[in-house]
Amino acid sequence: MDIAQYIEHTNLSPTLTIKDIDKLVEEAKRFQFLGVCVPPFWVKRAQHEIGKEKILLVTAAGFPLGYSMTETKLDEIKRAIDNGADEVDVVWNVTSFKTGIPWTKIEIAKCSKLTHDLQKILKVIIETAYLSDQEIVEACKLCSDAGVDFVKTSTGFAPAGAKVEHIELIRKSLPPHVGIKASGGIKTKEQTLALIQAGADRIGTSSGVKIIAE
Repeated sequence: MDIAQYIEHTNLSPTLTIKDIDKLVEEAKRFQFLGVCVPPFWVKRAQHEIGKEKILLVTAAGFPLGYSMTETKLDEIKRAIDNGADEVDVVWNVTSFKTGIPWTKIEIAKCSKLTHDLQKILKVIIETAYLSDQEIVEACKLCSDAGVDFVKTSTGFAPAGAKVEHIELIRKSLPPHVGIKASGGIKTKEQTLALIQAGADRIGTSSGVKIIAE
């Protein structure tokens, strides 16, 4: 198994600099990672450094808490794609979902339509650390019905990240055409393989080089 082709090499640190972005892309080229994930501010720079290499450029919207206004998320998505992003990982509105109002699905559908109109990929971060198993099942159905391309486990800022049991539950709860991105606290090759075997299609991690070295 070529683990590198599952990895989105990530740096969303609040203290990163342009040197960190350039290093992230250089490492993605060297180790042939599937993609890089960078903050929206650095999308243009990352695209410049990627050049003609076949490396996906991923960024985030509504990050990290997800309760910004829908219009703000849509603007973030549009600007990110205009700046060169291939995929956008949007944090859904956990507070809206927990409240049980229909706007949660409406917002995701709006984000999905915009992203697909621009011929790009949308992942939705449901933040599994804050959800019960039943809520994870409900979240997967909601996301699938709203037209997302991937469901993602975590921002990495929550108390817990990707867990094998959650990946297995998400896979059972999604139709085959919707992918899964496992992220949050993934630091070893053993973890990575277990998550892939459980059903993850993507691995978001800042430890990609370490994982490959193992």
